Amino acid sequence: MMDAGAKRTTGQPEMAILFEDNHLLGIEKPVNVPTQEDASGDPDLLNLLKEDLKRRYRKPGNVYLGLVHRLDRPVGGAMIFAKTSKAASRLAEAVRSRRFSKTYVAVVHGTPPQRQGRLTDTLLKDERTNTVAVVPAGTPGGKEARLDYKVLGVSAEERLSLVQVELHTGRPHQIRVQLSRIGCPLYGDQKYGAALNKPGQQIALWSLYVGFLHPVGKQPVDLVSLPPRQYPWQQWEERVYTNLAAMLQAGDNGF
Repeated sequence: MMDAGAKRTTGQPEMAILFEDNHLLGIEKPVNVPTQEDASGDPDLLNLLKEDLKRRYRKPGNVYLGLVHRLDRPVGGAMIFAKTSKAASRLAEAVRSRRFSKTYVAVVHGTPPQRQGRLTDTLLKDERTNTVAVVPAGTPGGKEARLDYKVLGVSAEERLSLVQVELHTGRPHQIRVQLSRIGCPLYGDQKYGAALNKPGQQIALWSLYVGFLHPVGKQPVDLVSLPPRQYPWQQWEERVYTNLAAMLQAGDNGF
């Protein structure tokens, strides 16, 4: 998490600004805020940030802000937006060509059968129920999903594990579904781990790191956001998260 003296957005909810220049805006997404407008009608991140830019820079009329990637509503952490169409287009190409790194940490029930591995599945989304299922390869509408995971620590007493996840595709609910498929649903996930979680628990999935080359200046940009020091995250010392962030910034993802 950012310290109290860090630059923050105006309005509610306040958000820590991780990076900002004329082309980009990197923020720490709050949990339970939708990334973009949805059927709930709740305030969404994209429009909240547009209003913030209008206020902070006293801009009349509409403000451009491009959505580069998404986080599920209950997920918090590092996120980047484009302030110009040129930056948006170039970052979209970086995402497509896999020159855009996204690393998450998650707390899961149990321990994966292997301490480190790659999961490859075919996922199919049901738009009616907003749920995603693992289906056989070749299923019409199914899309390949790939991620690497690594166990960072185990809380034996609580029967929970801290896992690093590196995404290679960006499918809806991907991390939640794939880890549930190997018997390790995320702590707090009601959709894909209802048998082990209780209503009201906050899902334990956090965007720790986003890294890419600046779309205009070409210098490395590293966004780091540490999960909050509250249950279940605080079962592991803060240095576990800071050490991982330092490795990622140095170009080593540990795999």
